[in-house]
Parts: sequence; structure tokens; C-alpha cells
Amino acid sequence: MNGHLKELIIYRLEQADESLQSARLLFENDKFRPAVNRSYYAMFYSVLALIVTENNSTSKHTGVISIFDKEYVKKGVFPREMSKWLHESFDLRQRADYTEMFTVSKERADELIRNSALFLASVRGYLKV
Repeated sequence: MNGHLKELIIYRLEQADESLQSARLLFENDKFRPAVNRSYYAMFYSVLALIVTENNSTSKHTGVISIFDKEYVKKGVFPREMSKWLHESFDLRQRADYTEMFTVSKERADELIRNSALFLASVRGYLKV
């Protein structure tokens, strides 16, 4: 792997770390909707770090999720459970960000943050970064 790719992977993982930290801070301050947003982005940036290694790129969230499913879940690199977490967090983030009068429970936000942390840790372990 060349130096530029490694730098980009590290940058994406830093974005994931920052998003997860932000989610935790928001959660601690009873801001569950934005905590969901940041939890999703922790997973999203993790997948962006992964797809850099395959020279894949897309700017669409659905494209990133599709690449993760096709290249990493279907091939058995990561368990299906991680795909479920990513899809659920994407859906919940969409609803939390764009649906009027939508609320997120403390329990659901907490579950998403925990799943995001596990997701990021699994990606880090795979990338060995």
C-alpha cells in the first residue's frame, strides 16, 4: 500500500473516531437525534477507510453501503450483523435528520453508539491501523 493510501485510511479512521466521540458527547447531553447521526457517520467513515484499500470510491451513501455488503460481508470478511448495523443506522439517521417530529429513544441511541464502536473496532482490526 502506498503512502498516500495509508494516509487517507488513517484520515478516514480519524473521522470515524471523531464521529463516535461526538455521538457519545451528544448522548451524554440527551441529544439523541444528533447522536444517531454521528453514530452512523462513525460507521460510514470506517467503510470509506476500507474501500480505499480496494481502490473503490463513491460519494453516495447507498453506494458505500453496497460496496461494504458486496466486498466485505458477502465474501465473509465481516459478519452479516455488521451489515445490519450499518443499514439500520443509515435508515435511522435518515429518519432522524429528515422526518418531522421524529424522536429517538435513549435506549436506541445507546444501542447505535455501542454498535458503531464495535463496527469501528472491527474495521480497525481488519486494517491493522
